[in-house]
Amino acid sequence: MYLTLKALHIIAVISWMAGMLYLPRLFVYHAAAKPGSEQSETFKVMERRLLKAIINPAMITAWLLGAWLAWSGGWLAAPWLYAKLALVIVLSGLHGYLARIVKQFAADNNPHSQRYYRIINEIPTVLMILIVLLAVVKPF
Repeated sequence: MYLTLKALHIIAVISWMAGMLYLPRLFVYHAAAKPGSEQSETFKVMERRLLKAIINPAMITAWLLGAWLAWSGGWLAAPWLYAKLALVIVLSGLHGYLARIVKQFAADNNPHSQRYYRIINEIPTVLMILIVLLAVVKPF
């Protein structure tokens, strides 16, 4: 059962990360679209569906399965787990921030440039690398 749930956790994390990498890329293109245009309206639908149908469920699943794996695997005393958890909390905060941006775009209220979204797009990658290293290497 542990290995099956671990596989499902990995699938959820991959899905979450795919969305977290794609959503800011959509913002880059959406920022260039004229508010109210057909293109802008299409981006609004894409962003909302990506967030609601993929990113949110994947994050919830990753959190629930990760908590179960930490408990059932006896990892709760491992220091690396707390470092990983801190990074996952930062990633979750970024998730919330991106959800807020989806709402801003939905209201035709984009306060940022394409460059800003290109930079934001790199943050999930850095967090993912650090989280995977902690989970696999377990350095402390």
